[in-house]
Amino acid sequence: MKTVFVTVGTTSFDELIESITSPETVQALKARGYERLVLQVGRGSLLPAADSCPHVRLQTYRFKDSIAEDIKQADLVVSHAGAGSCLEALGAGKSLLVVVNDKLMNNHQLEMARQLHMDSHLLYCTCSTLTQTLRTMDLSVLQPFLPGQPKNFANFLDKALGVQ
Repeated sequence: MKTVFVTVGTTSFDELIESITSPETVQALKARGYERLVLQVGRGSLLPAADSCPHVRLQTYRFKDSIAEDIKQADLVVSHAGAGSCLEALGAGKSLLVVVNDKLMNNHQLEMARQLHMDSHLLYCTCSTLTQTLRTMDLSVLQPFLPGQPKNFANFLDKALGVQ
């Protein structure tokens, strides 16, 4: 069963949870063959009920000791733009769609997402463009992010933060 795993990390990002469970977005997922949606909702105020998304099998939880198994079982990971969540999904070799929280001030997450996108490691969007991105995304363009190369990661951070 094709699965999408959504993570907001340790934060709250209700707008992402609301967007991913909207009828239009669920329809876009269904049209791409996804049948199961697993949501890690963190500290948010939303905890959608299992029957709130017709046409997909929905599971939700706030936190687990590790999300590694959920990432491993996913065909697509949709994540907030936190570095830890992004690197865990990329390190597991998963297709990653990052949803940037454009409500944050001084958003360093946007720079990181933009750089990883320019390097063809992930796709990114905002909540307002999520449905359209899911409809039109081409996951075949994504390149693996090779883990265990600290110098490459340090260079990437320098580029993303404009130090180079």
